[in-house]
Amino acid sequence: MSAAPDAIWGQACLAAALVALDPAGTGVVIRARPGPVREAWLAHLHALLGPDSPVTRLPAATTDDALLGGLDLPATLRTGRPVAQPGLLARGDGGVMVVPMAERLGPGTAARIAQALDTGAVEVARDGIAVRQPARFGLVLLDEGEGEDEALPACLADRAAIHLDLDPVPPGVLAATPPPPDLAAARAARPAVPEENPETLCALAARLGIASLRAPLLALRVARLHAALAGRDIVADPDLAAAFGLVLAPRARAWPQDAEEAPPAEPPPPEGDEAEPRTSDVTGEDRILAAAATSLPPGLLARLVAGEGPRTRSPGAGRSGATATARRGRPVGARPGDPRRGRLALIETLRAAAPWQRLRRGEGEARLRIAADDLRIRRLVQRRETTTIFAVDASGSAALERLAEVKGAVESLLAECYVRRDRVALVAFRGAGADLLLAPTRSLVRAKRALASLPGGGGTPLAAGIEAAGRLAAAERRGGRSPVVLLLTDGRANIARSGAPGRAQAASDALAAARTLAREGTRALVIDTAARPQEAARGLAAAMAARYLAMPQADAARLTKAVLRETAPPG
Repeated sequence: MSAAPDAIWGQACLAAALVALDPAGTGVVIRARPGPVREAWLAHLHALLGPDSPVTRLPAATTDDALLGGLDLPATLRTGRPVAQPGLLARGDGGVMVVPMAERLGPGTAARIAQALDTGAVEVARDGIAVRQPARFGLVLLDEGEGEDEALPACLADRAAIHLDLDPVPPGVLAATPPPPDLAAARAARPAVPEENPETLCALAARLGIASLRAPLLALRVARLHAALAGRDIVADPDLAAAFGLVLAPRARAWPQDAEEAPPAEPPPPEGDEAEPRTSDVTGEDRILAAAATSLPPGLLARLVAGEGPRTRSPGAGRSGATATARRGRPVGARPGDPRRGRLALIETLRAAAPWQRLRRGEGEARLRIAADDLRIRRLVQRRETTTIFAVDASGSAALERLAEVKGAVESLLAECYVRRDRVALVAFRGAGADLLLAPTRSLVRAKRALASLPGGGGTPLAAGIEAAGRLAAAERRGGRSPVVLLLTDGRANIARSGAPGRAQAASDALAAARTLAREGTRALVIDTAARPQEAARGLAAAMAARYLAMPQADAARLTKAVLRETAPPG
């Protein structure tokens, strides 16, 4: 039996209180899309932490200098000696660090954060400085991944005690947020732990197929915090059940079949002096399983029965959208090198030269002396992963030719995607609306299956097709990818956004949807599939700020070349 959305929100608020009680000792994974529910939970946690606990947000593509700290260049040049500057991890000491899109963290960044969590400090020894700064912080990992290749780094997911799934929570239950508990009294409490509790949690972890030794230790810590929050002097079954639901259950890879039903309640003992004590055959593990089963997130038991474990990414696993060093692209740091073989990194060069100025300068000399060993050049990475979204007009009598063209082009593009690590999606519009027939994928099997079932005929709801492609493009952009919309149509709409027939209103709605797509900055290509070039399609491309390509005859090879030109990185 699964918990209702209001019960899940109550459990999420309890988790926020536990994290605020001991940020560095807990940590949390939030599985939720961007929206009011996730923001409400973060605001609730911020309020519980109070003004004295810093909340640091880790920017995307953070460099080592920003994360760990390094040389304070202005102070070093001013004083003539190396001056250290703290990084994000050290500045977050005593608070929490929020990591958006944690599923896209690089393995190096994840390893450095994990090391800081283990040691409670950050060590920097480079550029003439050697410092160790305290960095005890709680970690809030925001998981927005959708596919198997978008999973949290295992080293961080394993170190976060609490795992929450807020996707089933509707915004309507946010009004039921409980009042903040007395955290000051809970911090002063020191509940005792019975000797059998660690053994019970280890046995539960083993029955759930959890291989991590860290999981039962974190569960025991959460159980003690829960007991302190409840004002108990000793950790009891309700505390173990709460720790089970927040720490162990989300990590489970299997569910004990003998725990699917709650154990029967024992009859009360007989009254009188001659009553003999009886030993129950219900173990502590079974009591905890039965108590926690009703508070599990929806679908967890079904997922475990199907053999699907938690979504994590091993340190050596590759991932979609991974970047590679290149001669052009986005800068991600600097390295020693010759500026004739790369772009000079001026600030990093000055940072490398600054600690040595006192030794290099003559008496009374104020010039800055830079040696060849000080020179640094930019490290660049290639463009982001591209998602090509086909929005196909599947209406009218010429649909079969268009669909055959798209099938050939998509299959050709998928072959390129295996090399370029890009993805392809398919939206078809006909009749009264638009359908997502193929979610973003690199799977050739899935693409062929979706294309084979693509129907044709009916009216032309052009506005609905453009809006569906725009929503998918926005979702891909939030996931860190670069979307490109390819609209295949003759531009002659006859179904309005409301679903009512009428060419005038349908054309107006289509132009409005095209302008919205242009305002969002989505790259697009309009492919006119009519027998003769149509002014309607040309006007649609102008409103969409897109390239226009007339292709009256089905030609998958030509379409593929046009798409590859459009999806090539700028410059």
